[in-house]
Amino acid sequence: MKPLLITDCDEVLLHMVRHFGTWLGETHDIDFTPDGADFANSMRRRSDSSVIEREEMWGLLDGFFPAEMERQTLVPHAREALAALAERAEIVVLTNLQDHCRDHRIAQLATHGIAHRVECNQGGKGAPVARLVAELQPSVTVFVDDLAVHHESVAKHAPGVFRLHMVAEPSLAPSVAKAPHAHARIDDWLEAQGWIAARFDAGLTADAASG
Repeated sequence: MKPLLITDCDEVLLHMVRHFGTWLGETHDIDFTPDGADFANSMRRRSDSSVIEREEMWGLLDGFFPAEMERQTLVPHAREALAALAERAEIVVLTNLQDHCRDHRIAQLATHGIAHRVECNQGGKGAPVARLVAELQPSVTVFVDDLAVHHESVAKHAPGVFRLHMVAEPSLAPSVAKAPHAHARIDDWLEAQGWIAARFDAGLTADAASG
């Protein structure tokens, strides 16, 4: 049985918020100043400084994905780390996008030299992580994501999975606290690769390792 790495994409493999913010300013005359909290509270119209309502926020995100995805750039060292880990592990990219964006995400990642299974999800990631573990029966599983809510979800639904909190956007990382349900916080793939490999080497599930 191979180890399994399940990784998020935006702010883990690809930069998103910096390019989303540029697009909001260029196209919608909206200032975007994310602080690690709710996206909706980070968007204000330049005309009157009013905050964007939640429903409009979702519409703006739908406007960015997939039409503007080519703006996104690769997180440093992500491609090389995945390539090294793929020599011994299965890798799945679990991304919170609508299902119709799956082919676009696959093509987008391929342009950056990343070619792994991609699964789209909406909502908490615990249940889909548990399904992937049941399907692939890995020896060890590591989950990487930038959002604390997903670490909490995985801790609930798949407690045997190691959880690594990563916020690879330098402008965002300092304002984001370590996810309480993550086992570690590492924002750089050079260091993260070693942490993940060490979990693979140990050959224990997260609940067994902490027991």
